Amino acid sequence: MILLQSPSRYLLQILSNRVQNLEKGVELDCQWVEFDDVRYHIQASTKNPHYLLLSVSLPTPPPETVFSGGLPLGAIEALKAAYPQLAQILDPPRDGFNLTMKLNLSKLPPDEDHRSNLLVKIASVREVVMGAPLRVVLKRLASRTVPPDTDQLVALVHRPGESFFLAPRVDKVTVIFPMRFKDSVDTVLATSFLQEFVEARRATGLSNAPPCSWSPSPPLELNGVSVEASSANAGFVSFVIFPRHVEGKKLDRTVWNLSTFYAYVNYHVKCSEGFMHTRMRRRVESLIEALDRAKPDLEKTKKSGQHRSFKRLSLKEKKGGLKS
Repeated sequence: MILLQSPSRYLLQILSNRVQNLEKGVELDCQWVEFDDVRYHIQASTKNPHYLLLSVSLPTPPPETVFSGGLPLGAIEALKAAYPQLAQILDPPRDGFNLTMKLNLSKLPPDEDHRSNLLVKIASVREVVMGAPLRVVLKRLASRTVPPDTDQLVALVHRPGESFFLAPRVDKVTVIFPMRFKDSVDTVLATSFLQEFVEARRATGLSNAPPCSWSPSPPLELNGVSVEASSANAGFVSFVIFPRHVEGKKLDRTVWNLSTFYAYVNYHVKCSEGFMHTRMRRRVESLIEALDRAKPDLEKTKKSGQHRSFKRLSLKEKKGGLKS
C-alpha cells in the first residue's frame, strides 16, 4: 500500500529552486492541479525576487459543510500558526482562488535543515488549510476537552461537492466516509477493496490501529443527513479514533491520512484496474502466440504435395491390372 505524501512535490521543487537561485531573480508564473481538484498558482516578479504569491483553490464545498471567508473553519488560525512571520494572508484572495499568501523568502532561517523543514511545511499548505477543522476536533479529543453534550455531526469537504462526517464524543471521534464512484468498474473494485481493508485491520500486527468497519447502508450516525449527502454506491467506511491515535506527533499523520482517505482508495483502485488490464493483455498475447504456433506451415505442405501425382485409370486399365 502506498500512502500519499503531505507536501506538494511540485510546489516543493519550485520553492527549493527559487531559494537556491534567489539572486538571479527569474520571473515565475506556474499553475497546476492536484488530486481532489486542488489548484495552485505561484507567481514571482523580477522587481521583488524575494516575494512569492501563492494562491490555492479548494474543492467546491457541498451545502452541508461550513466555510468562513471561503475557507474551512479554523484555517486562518492554522495558517498564522504554521507561518507566523513568513506569510501574509491577502484579503481578498485572487479571483478564482480561496487563499492567496504573500511569502517573504528573505525571512527564511539561515540554517539549512531548518530552512528545508520550513519549505516542506509551506508545500503542505493543503493539509494546513483543509485539515484545520479536523485538527481542531482531534485536538480536543487528545486533551479530553470535548464537551459532554456534543451530539452535532460535523461535515468536512474532501472532494468537489462531497464531504465526510465526524461524530465527536467525549472519549472518541467516529469518522464516516460515504464512498462514491462514477465508473461501475471502479465501484465493484472499491467495494471489494474496502471489504478486504476492513478484514486486514483484524490482523495481529494492526491491533493498535483505529477500528474500521464497512457497511452498504448509512450508519446510525448519519440519521438526519440529507439523502444526497448520505448516498454512496460503494458503501460507507467508518473509523473510530481514540485519544491514543492523536497523541503527540500522531496527530499530524492522523489528520492527513483521514483527509486523503478517498484519494488513497481511488489511487489503489486505479492501480488494481491497470494491473488487471496488463495481465489480460499478456494473457491475450500468450494465446495469440499459441494460435500462431498451431498454424500449419504452408510452404512445407506445398513442397510435400509436389512429389505426389495421381492418374485416373480407365476401365480397360483397371481390368488389365486386375488380371495381371
